Amino acid sequence: MRYIAALLFGLFLAGTVAASQCPALVAKVDSQLESAQLDSATASNIKALRDQGQTLHEQGKHGESVRVLKEALSMFPE
Repeated sequence: MRYIAALLFGLFLAGTVAASQCPALVAKVDSQLESAQLDSATASNIKALRDQGQTLHEQGKHGESVRVLKEALSMFPE
């Protein structure tokens, strides 16, 4: 019984951590969009992914949101 309670608590905590990560990733994408020199197609793709990540976050789909926002961040030149 303790094992099940610990597992459920861990899953709840993991969801909370992912939820708090989304706004930070959105802010990071926004910040890099302001400073990066991008062609219009790349900038448009990144903005679309950013908006999709924001929408997923608002829908409570935090894991998907984090994945999409990290994909957007990977499109920036290093």
